[in-house]
Amino acid sequence: MPYRAAVDEFSFMFDHLLDAPALRKTEKFAEATSDVTNAILSEAGKLCDEVLAPLQRAGDLHPARLENGVVRTSPGFDEGWKAIAEGGWIGMSADPEYGGMGLPMILTSAVNEMMSGACLSLQLAPLMGQGQIEALEHHASDEIKALYLPKLISGEWTGTMNLTEPQAGSDVGALKTKAEANGDGTYNISGQKIYITWGDHDLAENVCHLVLARLPDAPEGTKGISLFIVPKFVPNEDGSVGPRNGVTTVSLEHKMGIHGSPTAVLQYENARGWLIGPEQGGMAAMFTMMNNARLGVGGQGIGVAEAAFQHAMAYALERKQGKSIHGFTIAAHADVRRMLMTMKADVFAARAIALSCAMAIDMEEATGDAGWAARAAFFTPIAKAFGTEVGIRVADIGIQVHGGMGFVEETGAAQFLRDVRVTAIYEGTNGIQAMDLVARKMMDGGEMASRILDEIEEGAEAARADLPEMAEAVWQASETLRETTDWLISRDDLTDRFAGAVPYLNSFARVLGAHFHLQAAMADQGGPREKLARFYVNRLLPEHAALLETVRIGQDDLYAMDLDELSA
Repeated sequence: MPYRAAVDEFSFMFDHLLDAPALRKTEKFAEATSDVTNAILSEAGKLCDEVLAPLQRAGDLHPARLENGVVRTSPGFDEGWKAIAEGGWIGMSADPEYGGMGLPMILTSAVNEMMSGACLSLQLAPLMGQGQIEALEHHASDEIKALYLPKLISGEWTGTMNLTEPQAGSDVGALKTKAEANGDGTYNISGQKIYITWGDHDLAENVCHLVLARLPDAPEGTKGISLFIVPKFVPNEDGSVGPRNGVTTVSLEHKMGIHGSPTAVLQYENARGWLIGPEQGGMAAMFTMMNNARLGVGGQGIGVAEAAFQHAMAYALERKQGKSIHGFTIAAHADVRRMLMTMKADVFAARAIALSCAMAIDMEEATGDAGWAARAAFFTPIAKAFGTEVGIRVADIGIQVHGGMGFVEETGAAQFLRDVRVTAIYEGTNGIQAMDLVARKMMDGGEMASRILDEIEEGAEAARADLPEMAEAVWQASETLRETTDWLISRDDLTDRFAGAVPYLNSFARVLGAHFHLQAAMADQGGPREKLARFYVNRLLPEHAALLETVRIGQDDLYAMDLDELSA
Protein backbone atom coordinates (compact mmCIF):
# COMPACT_ATOMS: atom_id res chain seq x y z
CA MET A 1 0.00 0.00 0.00
CA PRO A 2 1.47 3.42 -0.93
CA TYR A 3 1.98 5.97 1.84
CA ARG A 4 -1.03 8.14 2.61
CA ALA A 5 -0.69 11.25 4.76
CA ALA A 6 -2.92 11.14 7.85
CA VAL A 7 -4.95 14.23 6.91
CA ASP A 8 -8.15 13.10 8.61
CA GLU A 9 -6.33 12.36 11.87
CA PHE A 10 -4.97 15.89 12.04
CA SER A 11 -8.36 17.41 11.32
CA PHE A 12 -9.92 15.35 14.12
CA MET A 13 -7.21 16.30 16.61
CA PHE A 14 -7.38 20.01 15.80
CA ASP A 15 -11.10 20.18 16.53
CA HIS A 16 -11.56 17.59 19.29
CA LEU A 17 -8.32 17.45 21.27
CA LEU A 18 -6.48 20.74 20.80
CA ASP A 19 -9.26 23.33 20.93
CA ALA A 20 -8.24 24.89 17.63
CA PRO A 21 -11.37 27.10 17.77
CA ALA A 22 -9.79 28.91 20.75
CA LEU A 23 -6.64 29.54 18.72
CA ARG A 24 -8.71 30.94 15.87
CA LYS A 25 -10.31 33.43 18.24
CA THR A 26 -6.95 35.13 18.75
CA GLU A 27 -6.14 38.10 16.53
CA LYS A 28 -2.88 36.58 15.30
CA PHE A 29 -4.37 33.34 13.98
CA ALA A 30 -7.93 34.42 13.20
CA GLU A 31 -7.44 33.61 9.52
CA ALA A 32 -6.51 29.97 10.22
CA THR A 33 -10.15 28.94 9.92
CA SER A 34 -11.34 25.37 9.72
CA ASP A 35 -11.74 25.66 5.95
CA VAL A 36 -8.24 27.11 5.52
CA THR A 37 -6.75 24.47 7.80
CA ASN A 38 -8.42 21.60 5.98
CA ALA A 39 -7.42 22.97 2.59
CA ILE A 40 -3.77 23.29 3.65
CA LEU A 41 -3.71 19.80 5.13
CA SER A 42 -5.29 18.38 1.98
CA GLU A 43 -2.78 20.08 -0.33
CA ALA A 44 0.15 19.04 1.85
CA GLY A 45 -1.18 15.49 1.84
CA LYS A 46 -1.20 15.45 -1.97
CA LEU A 47 2.39 16.73 -2.04
CA CYS A 48 3.49 14.01 0.34
CA ASP A 49 1.57 11.18 -1.32
CA GLU A 50 2.30 12.03 -4.95
CA VAL A 51 5.67 13.81 -4.97
CA LEU A 52 7.69 13.01 -1.85
CA ALA A 53 6.75 9.40 -1.01
CA PRO A 54 8.07 8.06 -4.37
CA LEU A 55 11.50 9.48 -3.43
CA GLN A 56 11.79 7.42 -0.24
CA ARG A 57 13.50 4.37 -1.74
CA ALA A 58 15.56 6.39 -4.22
CA GLY A 59 17.18 8.28 -1.36
CA ASP A 60 18.05 5.02 0.39
CA LEU A 61 19.40 3.17 -2.63
CA HIS A 62 21.18 6.14 -4.22
CA PRO A 63 22.69 8.19 -1.37
CA ALA A 64 23.96 11.74 -1.60
CA ARG A 65 27.62 11.70 -2.66
CA LEU A 66 30.59 14.03 -2.73
CA GLU A 67 32.23 14.28 -6.16
CA ASN A 68 35.22 16.58 -6.76
CA GLY A 69 34.11 18.89 -3.96
CA VAL A 70 30.48 18.99 -5.10
CA VAL A 71 27.64 17.22 -3.26
CA ARG A 72 25.20 15.45 -5.58
CA THR A 73 21.81 14.63 -4.11
CA SER A 74 19.66 11.56 -4.69
CA PRO A 75 17.64 11.13 -7.91
CA GLY A 76 14.43 13.14 -7.89
CA PHE A 77 15.30 15.17 -4.81
CA ASP A 78 15.71 18.31 -6.91
CA GLU A 79 12.10 18.06 -8.11
CA GLY A 80 10.93 17.25 -4.61
CA TRP A 81 12.70 20.29 -3.18
CA LYS A 82 11.28 22.47 -5.94
CA ALA A 83 7.74 21.33 -5.09
CA ILE A 84 8.31 22.02 -1.38
CA ALA A 85 9.76 25.48 -2.06
CA GLU A 86 7.24 26.58 -4.67
CA GLY A 87 4.37 25.43 -2.48
CA GLY A 88 5.48 27.78 0.29
CA TRP A 89 5.84 24.93 2.76
CA ILE A 90 9.17 26.11 4.18
CA GLY A 91 7.82 29.42 5.46
CA MET A 92 4.45 28.26 6.75
CA SER A 93 4.94 29.85 10.18
CA ALA A 94 7.39 32.54 9.05
CA ASP A 95 6.71 36.28 9.19
CA PRO A 96 4.56 37.44 6.23
CA GLU A 97 6.72 40.59 6.05
CA TYR A 98 9.45 38.43 4.52
CA GLY A 99 7.25 36.13 2.45
CA GLY A 100 6.04 33.66 5.07
CA MET A 101 2.45 32.52 5.61
CA GLY A 102 2.24 33.38 9.33
CA LEU A 103 0.33 30.17 10.04
CA PRO A 104 0.23 28.50 13.47
CA MET A 105 2.87 25.96 14.48
CA ILE A 106 0.26 23.21 14.82
CA LEU A 107 -0.20 23.36 11.05
CA THR A 108 3.53 23.46 10.36
CA SER A 109 4.04 20.52 12.71
CA ALA A 110 1.32 18.53 10.99
CA VAL A 111 2.78 19.15 7.54
CA ASN A 112 6.31 18.39 8.72
CA GLU A 113 5.14 15.09 10.17
CA MET A 114 3.43 14.13 6.92
CA MET A 115 6.57 14.99 4.96
CA SER A 116 8.66 12.91 7.37
CA GLY A 117 6.48 9.89 6.79
CA ALA A 118 6.76 10.38 3.04
CA CYS A 119 10.53 10.93 2.82
CA LEU A 120 12.47 11.72 5.98
CA SER A 121 15.78 12.31 4.20
CA LEU A 122 14.37 15.17 2.14
CA GLN A 123 12.16 16.58 4.92
CA LEU A 124 15.26 17.32 6.97
CA ALA A 125 16.19 20.13 4.54
CA PRO A 126 13.10 22.33 5.08
CA LEU A 127 13.15 21.56 8.81
CA MET A 128 16.67 23.00 9.10
CA GLY A 129 15.56 26.04 7.12
CA GLN A 130 12.57 26.62 9.39
CA GLY A 131 14.76 26.54 12.47
CA GLN A 132 17.18 29.05 10.97
CA ILE A 133 14.32 31.32 9.92
CA GLU A 134 12.99 31.39 13.47
CA ALA A 135 16.43 32.10 14.96
CA LEU A 136 16.99 35.00 12.56
CA GLU A 137 13.50 36.41 13.16
CA HIS A 138 14.19 36.58 16.90
CA HIS A 139 17.87 37.54 17.02
CA ALA A 140 19.22 38.94 13.73
CA SER A 141 19.64 42.61 12.77
CA ASP A 142 17.12 44.18 10.41
CA GLU A 143 19.72 44.13 7.64
CA ILE A 144 20.38 40.41 8.04
CA LYS A 145 16.65 39.69 8.15
CA ALA A 146 15.99 41.66 4.98
CA LEU A 147 18.76 39.87 3.10
CA TYR A 148 18.41 36.29 4.30
CA LEU A 149 14.81 35.66 5.32
CA PRO A 150 13.13 36.08 1.90
CA LYS A 151 15.71 33.74 0.34
CA LEU A 152 15.36 31.10 3.07
CA ILE A 153 11.57 31.27 3.03
CA SER A 154 11.40 30.92 -0.75
CA GLY A 155 13.81 27.98 -0.75
CA GLU A 156 16.30 29.77 -2.99
CA TRP A 157 18.75 29.37 -0.09
CA THR A 158 18.81 26.71 2.63
CA GLY A 159 19.92 26.79 6.26
CA THR A 160 21.90 24.61 8.65
CA MET A 161 22.93 24.65 12.30
CA ASN A 162 26.58 24.06 13.26
CA LEU A 163 27.17 23.06 16.88
CA THR A 164 29.06 19.80 17.04
CA GLU A 165 32.83 19.40 16.75
CA PRO A 166 34.98 16.29 17.03
CA GLN A 167 35.69 16.98 20.72
CA ALA A 168 32.41 18.76 21.51
CA GLY A 169 29.23 16.76 21.13
CA SER A 170 26.57 17.14 23.80
CA ASP A 171 29.10 19.27 25.71
CA VAL A 172 28.75 22.23 23.37
CA GLY A 173 30.79 24.43 25.68
CA ALA A 174 33.93 22.51 24.71
CA LEU A 175 33.90 23.85 21.14
CA LYS A 176 37.09 25.37 19.71
CA THR A 177 35.90 27.15 16.55
CA LYS A 178 37.27 30.71 16.58
CA ALA A 179 35.84 34.05 15.46
CA GLU A 180 37.91 37.18 14.95
CA ALA A 181 36.49 40.62 14.21
CA ASN A 182 37.54 42.26 10.94
CA GLY A 183 36.65 45.78 12.07
CA ASP A 184 33.97 46.21 9.41
CA GLY A 185 31.12 44.35 11.14
CA THR A 186 32.20 40.98 9.77
CA TYR A 187 34.16 38.18 11.41
CA ASN A 188 36.57 35.50 10.26
CA ILE A 189 35.42 32.04 11.34
CA SER A 190 37.88 29.12 11.57
CA GLY A 191 37.35 25.59 12.81
CA GLN A 192 35.71 22.27 11.98
CA LYS A 193 32.09 21.23 12.46
CA ILE A 194 30.73 17.69 12.12
CA TYR A 195 27.32 16.03 11.71
CA ILE A 196 25.97 18.99 9.73
CA THR A 197 22.62 17.93 8.28
CA TRP A 198 22.23 19.09 4.68
CA GLY A 199 25.56 20.86 5.14
CA ASP A 200 26.07 21.02 1.38
CA HIS A 201 24.04 20.03 -1.68
CA ASP A 202 22.99 21.00 -5.20
CA LEU A 203 19.33 21.86 -4.56
CA ALA A 204 19.65 25.59 -3.87
CA GLU A 205 22.03 28.34 -4.93
CA ASN A 206 23.34 29.04 -1.42
CA VAL A 207 23.69 27.21 1.90
CA CYS A 208 23.63 29.42 5.00
CA HIS A 209 25.26 28.10 8.16
CA LEU A 210 24.48 29.24 11.69
CA VAL A 211 27.81 28.61 13.42
CA LEU A 212 28.68 28.67 17.10
CA ALA A 213 32.17 30.06 17.69
CA ARG A 214 34.23 31.75 20.38
CA LEU A 215 35.61 35.28 20.19
CA PRO A 216 39.10 36.07 21.53
CA ASP A 217 39.23 36.42 25.31
CA ALA A 218 35.72 34.98 25.67
CA PRO A 219 35.24 32.85 28.78
CA GLU A 220 35.30 29.06 28.55
CA GLY A 221 32.11 27.04 28.48
CA THR A 222 28.76 27.92 26.98
CA LYS A 223 28.77 31.48 28.37
CA GLY A 224 31.58 32.45 25.98
CA ILE A 225 29.91 31.29 22.77
CA SER A 226 28.63 33.59 20.03
CA LEU A 227 26.49 32.83 16.97
CA PHE A 228 27.34 33.77 13.39
CA ILE A 229 25.73 33.30 10.02
CA VAL A 230 28.28 32.06 7.50
CA PRO A 231 27.04 31.54 3.91
CA LYS A 232 28.61 29.18 1.41
CA PHE A 233 28.65 32.11 -1.04
CA VAL A 234 29.00 35.67 0.25
CA PRO A 235 25.88 37.59 -0.84
CA ASN A 236 26.08 40.74 -2.92
CA GLU A 237 24.16 43.81 -1.81
CA ASP A 238 21.34 43.01 -4.25
CA GLY A 239 20.90 39.52 -2.76
CA SER A 240 22.60 37.64 -5.56
CA VAL A 241 25.32 35.16 -4.68
CA GLY A 242 28.87 36.44 -4.80
CA PRO A 243 32.25 34.80 -4.27
CA ARG A 244 32.77 31.43 -2.62
CA ASN A 245 33.31 31.75 1.14
CA GLY A 246 35.99 29.94 3.15
CA VAL A 247 33.90 26.88 3.98
CA THR A 248 34.68 23.47 2.50
CA THR A 249 32.90 20.14 2.61
CA VAL A 250 35.57 17.73 3.81
CA SER A 251 33.46 14.58 3.61
CA LEU A 252 29.99 13.08 3.95
CA GLU A 253 29.21 10.56 6.67
CA HIS A 254 28.32 6.97 5.71
CA LYS A 255 25.29 6.45 7.93
CA MET A 256 23.00 3.68 9.11
CA GLY A 257 20.02 5.42 7.49
CA ILE A 258 18.69 8.67 5.99
CA HIS A 259 21.12 8.08 3.14
CA GLY A 260 19.51 10.75 0.98
CA SER A 261 20.32 13.44 3.56
CA PRO A 262 23.95 14.62 3.17
CA THR A 263 25.55 14.82 6.63
CA ALA A 264 28.70 16.85 6.18
CA VAL A 265 32.01 17.54 7.87
CA LEU A 266 32.63 21.25 7.24
CA GLN A 267 35.96 23.06 7.49
CA TYR A 268 35.98 26.82 8.05
CA GLU A 269 39.15 28.74 7.11
CA ASN A 270 38.76 32.47 7.69
CA ALA A 271 35.21 32.23 6.41
CA ARG A 272 33.36 35.52 6.45
CA GLY A 273 30.50 35.63 8.94
CA TRP A 274 28.09 38.05 10.58
CA LEU A 275 27.16 38.13 14.27
CA ILE A 276 23.61 37.06 15.18
CA GLY A 277 22.48 38.52 18.49
CA PRO A 278 24.92 39.93 21.04
CA GLU A 279 28.47 38.75 21.60
CA GLN A 280 28.50 35.69 23.87
CA GLY A 281 24.75 35.32 23.35
CA GLY A 282 25.12 32.39 21.00
CA MET A 283 23.50 29.67 23.07
CA ALA A 284 20.34 31.68 23.72
CA ALA A 285 20.01 32.41 20.00
CA MET A 286 20.76 28.84 18.96
CA PHE A 287 18.28 27.41 21.44
CA THR A 288 15.54 29.28 19.60
CA MET A 289 16.41 27.12 16.62
CA MET A 290 16.99 23.96 18.64
CA ASN A 291 13.63 24.07 20.43
CA ASN A 292 11.90 24.38 17.08
CA ALA A 293 13.99 21.50 15.79
CA ARG A 294 13.28 19.29 18.84
CA LEU A 295 9.55 19.49 18.26
CA GLY A 296 10.20 18.85 14.57
CA VAL A 297 12.35 15.81 15.31
CA GLY A 298 9.61 14.38 17.52
CA GLY A 299 7.32 14.79 14.52
CA GLN A 300 9.86 12.98 12.36
CA GLY A 301 9.64 9.97 14.62
CA ILE A 302 5.85 10.03 14.49
CA GLY A 303 5.80 10.46 10.72
CA VAL A 304 8.06 7.45 10.19
CA ALA A 305 5.96 5.47 12.67
CA GLU A 306 2.83 6.28 10.66
CA ALA A 307 4.53 5.14 7.46
CA ALA A 308 5.87 1.96 9.09
CA PHE A 309 2.41 1.14 10.43
CA GLN A 310 0.80 1.62 7.04
CA HIS A 311 3.47 -0.56 5.46
CA ALA A 312 3.02 -3.33 8.03
CA MET A 313 -0.77 -3.13 7.90
CA ALA A 314 -0.80 -3.56 4.14
CA TYR A 315 1.49 -6.59 4.36
CA ALA A 316 -0.56 -8.17 7.17
CA LEU A 317 -3.74 -7.82 5.12
CA GLU A 318 -2.17 -9.61 2.16
CA ARG A 319 0.06 -12.27 3.73
CA LYS A 320 -1.69 -15.63 4.21
CA GLN A 321 -0.17 -17.91 6.82
CA GLY A 322 -1.84 -20.44 9.11
CA LYS A 323 -5.50 -20.44 10.09
CA SER A 324 -7.64 -18.32 12.39
CA ILE A 325 -11.34 -18.11 13.05
CA HIS A 326 -11.01 -14.36 12.43
CA GLY A 327 -9.72 -14.57 8.87
CA PHE A 328 -7.20 -15.97 6.42
CA THR A 329 -4.35 -13.42 6.59
CA ILE A 330 -1.81 -12.87 9.35
CA ALA A 331 -3.78 -9.78 10.41
CA ALA A 332 -6.31 -12.21 11.91
CA HIS A 333 -3.79 -13.79 14.31
CA ALA A 334 -3.92 -12.52 17.88
CA ASP A 335 -0.25 -11.61 18.24
CA VAL A 336 -0.10 -9.82 14.90
CA ARG A 337 -3.27 -7.96 15.86
CA ARG A 338 -1.58 -6.99 19.15
CA MET A 339 1.37 -5.56 17.24
CA LEU A 340 -0.79 -3.63 14.79
CA MET A 341 -2.96 -2.20 17.57
CA THR A 342 0.12 -1.19 19.55
CA MET A 343 1.53 0.61 16.53
CA LYS A 344 -1.65 2.53 15.81
CA ALA A 345 -2.35 3.40 19.46
CA ASP A 346 1.18 4.69 20.09
CA VAL A 347 1.20 6.80 16.93
CA PHE A 348 -2.01 8.48 18.08
CA ALA A 349 -0.63 9.18 21.55
CA ALA A 350 2.67 10.58 20.31
CA ARG A 351 0.96 12.73 17.68
CA ALA A 352 -1.42 14.23 20.23
CA ILE A 353 1.46 15.10 22.57
CA ALA A 354 3.47 16.77 19.78
CA LEU A 355 0.53 18.79 18.52
CA SER A 356 -0.30 19.87 22.07
CA CYS A 357 3.24 21.20 22.35
CA ALA A 358 2.81 23.10 19.08
CA MET A 359 -0.53 24.45 20.29
CA ALA A 360 1.11 25.83 23.43
CA ILE A 361 3.77 27.55 21.30
CA ASP A 362 1.02 29.14 19.20
CA MET A 363 -1.03 30.31 22.17
CA GLU A 364 2.03 31.88 23.79
CA GLU A 365 2.84 33.70 20.56
CA ALA A 366 -0.76 34.83 20.11
CA THR A 367 -1.38 35.93 23.71
CA GLY A 368 2.03 36.60 25.24
CA ASP A 369 0.93 34.57 28.26
CA ALA A 370 3.96 33.22 30.14
CA GLY A 371 1.89 30.24 31.25
CA TRP A 372 1.67 29.02 27.67
CA ALA A 373 5.42 29.47 27.26
CA ALA A 374 6.05 27.36 30.36
CA ARG A 375 3.67 24.71 29.07
CA ALA A 376 5.43 24.58 25.70
CA ALA A 377 8.80 24.29 27.44
CA PHE A 378 7.54 21.40 29.57
CA PHE A 379 6.02 19.54 26.61
CA THR A 380 9.05 19.95 24.31
CA PRO A 381 11.34 17.26 25.79
CA ILE A 382 8.40 14.85 26.09
CA ALA A 383 7.31 15.47 22.50
CA LYS A 384 10.84 14.98 21.20
CA ALA A 385 11.78 11.92 23.24
CA PHE A 386 8.46 10.06 23.15
CA GLY A 387 7.84 10.85 19.48
CA THR A 388 11.21 9.43 18.48
CA GLU A 389 10.95 6.41 20.80
CA VAL A 390 7.57 5.62 19.26
CA GLY A 391 9.13 5.97 15.82
CA ILE A 392 11.85 3.46 16.66
CA ARG A 393 9.52 1.05 18.45
CA VAL A 394 6.84 1.10 15.75
CA ALA A 395 9.40 0.68 12.95
CA ASP A 396 10.90 -2.28 14.82
CA ILE A 397 7.47 -3.86 15.31
CA GLY A 398 6.81 -3.32 11.61
CA ILE A 399 9.79 -5.51 10.76
CA GLN A 400 8.41 -8.19 13.09
CA VAL A 401 5.01 -8.07 11.40
CA HIS A 402 6.75 -8.81 8.10
CA GLY A 403 8.52 -11.82 9.61
CA GLY A 404 11.51 -12.97 7.61
CA MET A 405 10.64 -10.59 4.80
CA GLY A 406 11.10 -7.69 7.21
CA PHE A 407 14.79 -8.56 7.35
CA VAL A 408 14.99 -8.50 3.57
CA GLU A 409 15.70 -5.03 2.23
CA GLU A 410 13.50 -5.31 -0.85
CA THR A 411 10.32 -4.97 1.24
CA GLY A 412 11.40 -1.55 2.54
CA ALA A 413 10.40 -2.38 6.11
CA ALA A 414 13.95 -2.17 7.45
CA GLN A 415 14.52 1.29 6.00
CA PHE A 416 12.02 2.84 8.41
CA LEU A 417 14.03 1.60 11.39
CA ARG A 418 17.38 2.55 9.89
CA ASP A 419 16.12 6.04 9.03
CA VAL A 420 14.35 6.81 12.29
CA ARG A 421 17.02 5.50 14.67
CA VAL A 422 19.00 8.74 14.59
CA THR A 423 16.06 10.83 15.78
CA ALA A 424 16.63 9.66 19.37
CA ILE A 425 20.20 10.97 19.08
CA TYR A 426 20.28 14.29 17.26
CA GLU A 427 18.94 17.63 18.53
CA GLY A 428 19.78 16.49 22.06
CA THR A 429 19.71 12.80 22.91
CA ASN A 430 16.58 11.45 24.53
CA GLY A 431 18.52 11.02 27.76
CA ILE A 432 19.33 14.73 27.72
CA GLN A 433 15.67 15.52 27.06
CA ALA A 434 14.72 13.49 30.14
CA MET A 435 17.37 15.18 32.27
CA ASP A 436 16.07 18.55 31.13
CA LEU A 437 12.55 17.53 32.13
CA VAL A 438 13.41 16.47 35.69
CA ALA A 439 15.86 19.34 36.33
CA ARG A 440 15.30 22.60 34.47
CA LYS A 441 11.61 22.01 33.83
CA MET A 442 11.13 21.25 37.54
CA MET A 443 12.72 24.50 38.72
CA ASP A 444 9.20 25.80 39.30
CA GLY A 445 8.77 23.25 42.09
CA GLY A 446 6.63 21.05 39.86
CA GLU A 447 3.98 23.71 39.25
CA MET A 448 3.59 23.05 35.52
CA ALA A 449 3.63 19.27 36.00
CA SER A 450 0.92 19.63 38.63
CA ARG A 451 -1.16 21.85 36.38
CA ILE A 452 -1.04 19.29 33.56
CA LEU A 453 -1.93 16.46 35.94
CA ASP A 454 -4.90 18.52 37.17
CA GLU A 455 -6.11 18.78 33.57
CA ILE A 456 -5.76 15.03 33.08
CA GLU A 457 -7.80 14.33 36.20
CA GLU A 458 -10.45 16.88 35.23
CA GLY A 459 -10.76 15.13 31.87
CA ALA A 460 -11.08 11.77 33.59
CA GLU A 461 -13.78 13.10 35.92
CA ALA A 462 -15.74 14.43 32.94
CA ALA A 463 -15.59 10.98 31.30
CA ARG A 464 -16.71 8.96 34.33
CA ALA A 465 -20.41 8.94 33.45
CA ASP A 466 -19.84 7.58 29.93
CA LEU A 467 -16.60 5.59 30.17
CA PRO A 468 -16.18 4.82 33.88
CA GLU A 469 -13.53 2.08 33.71
CA MET A 470 -11.22 3.98 31.39
CA ALA A 471 -11.74 7.21 33.28
CA GLU A 472 -10.81 5.58 36.58
CA ALA A 473 -7.67 4.02 35.12
CA VAL A 474 -6.51 7.36 33.73
CA TRP A 475 -7.28 9.17 37.00
CA GLN A 476 -5.39 6.63 39.09
CA ALA A 477 -2.40 6.74 36.72
CA SER A 478 -2.28 10.51 37.05
CA GLU A 479 -2.27 10.27 40.84
CA THR A 480 0.59 7.76 40.81
CA LEU A 481 2.52 10.06 38.51
CA ARG A 482 1.81 12.99 40.83
CA GLU A 483 3.24 11.10 43.81
CA THR A 484 6.44 10.28 41.93
CA THR A 485 6.72 13.88 40.74
CA ASP A 486 6.60 15.01 44.37
CA TRP A 487 9.33 12.47 45.20
CA LEU A 488 11.53 13.78 42.39
CA ILE A 489 11.16 17.36 43.49
CA SER A 490 12.16 16.40 47.03
CA ARG A 491 15.54 15.07 45.81
CA ASP A 492 18.27 17.64 46.40
CA ASP A 493 20.85 15.45 44.66
CA LEU A 494 20.22 15.85 40.93
CA THR A 495 21.84 12.48 40.25
CA ASP A 496 18.88 10.85 41.99
CA ARG A 497 16.61 12.61 39.53
CA PHE A 498 18.80 11.81 36.53
CA ALA A 499 18.95 8.11 37.45
CA GLY A 500 15.20 7.87 36.83
CA ALA A 501 14.81 10.61 34.27
CA VAL A 502 14.14 8.44 31.22
CA PRO A 503 11.51 6.20 32.85
CA TYR A 504 9.89 9.31 34.36
CA LEU A 505 9.58 11.00 30.96
CA ASN A 506 8.22 7.82 29.37
CA SER A 507 5.74 7.41 32.19
CA PHE A 508 4.55 11.00 31.82
CA ALA A 509 4.13 10.39 28.09
CA ARG A 510 2.18 7.18 28.75
CA VAL A 511 -0.25 9.03 31.01
CA LEU A 512 -0.60 11.93 28.60
CA GLY A 513 -1.27 9.44 25.82
CA ALA A 514 -4.04 7.85 27.88
CA HIS A 515 -5.54 11.28 28.53
CA PHE A 516 -5.72 12.09 24.82
CA HIS A 517 -7.05 8.65 23.96
CA LEU A 518 -9.79 9.12 26.55
CA GLN A 519 -10.74 12.48 25.07
CA ALA A 520 -10.88 10.90 21.61
CA ALA A 521 -13.06 8.10 22.96
CA MET A 522 -15.48 10.63 24.41
CA ALA A 523 -15.77 12.27 20.99
CA ASP A 524 -16.35 8.92 19.26
CA GLN A 525 -18.24 6.76 21.75
CA GLY A 526 -18.85 3.30 20.36
CA GLY A 527 -16.63 4.04 17.37
CA PRO A 528 -13.12 2.99 16.39
CA ARG A 529 -11.45 5.70 18.47
CA GLU A 530 -13.09 4.41 21.64
CA LYS A 531 -11.98 0.87 20.77
CA LEU A 532 -8.41 2.03 20.19
CA ALA A 533 -8.47 4.01 23.43
CA ARG A 534 -9.64 0.98 25.36
CA PHE A 535 -6.73 -1.03 23.97
CA TYR A 536 -4.24 1.68 24.96
CA VAL A 537 -5.63 2.08 28.48
CA ASN A 538 -5.89 -1.67 29.08
CA ARG A 539 -2.57 -2.79 27.59
CA LEU A 540 -0.15 0.15 27.31
CA LEU A 541 -1.03 2.51 30.14
CA PRO A 542 -0.14 -0.06 32.87
CA GLU A 543 3.51 0.29 31.81
CA HIS A 544 3.59 3.63 33.63
CA ALA A 545 3.45 1.98 37.06
CA ALA A 546 6.52 -0.18 36.49
CA LEU A 547 8.40 2.79 35.05
CA LEU A 548 7.62 4.89 38.11
CA GLU A 549 8.83 2.14 40.42
CA THR A 550 12.26 2.43 38.82
CA VAL A 551 12.22 6.22 39.12
CA ARG A 552 11.92 6.04 42.91
CA ILE A 553 14.93 3.72 43.31
CA GLY A 554 17.37 6.60 42.96
CA GLN A 555 21.03 6.32 42.00
CA ASP A 556 22.59 3.84 44.43
CA ASP A 557 22.38 0.67 42.35
CA LEU A 558 23.71 2.48 39.27
CA TYR A 559 26.96 3.27 41.07
CA ALA A 560 27.26 0.15 43.23
CA MET A 561 29.80 -1.33 40.82
CA ASP A 562 32.96 0.65 40.19
CA LEU A 563 34.11 1.06 36.60
CA ASP A 564 36.72 -1.71 36.84
CA GLU A 565 34.03 -4.17 37.95
CA LEU A 566 31.64 -2.97 35.27
CA SER A 567 34.17 -3.35 32.47
CA ALA A 568 35.52 -6.73 33.64
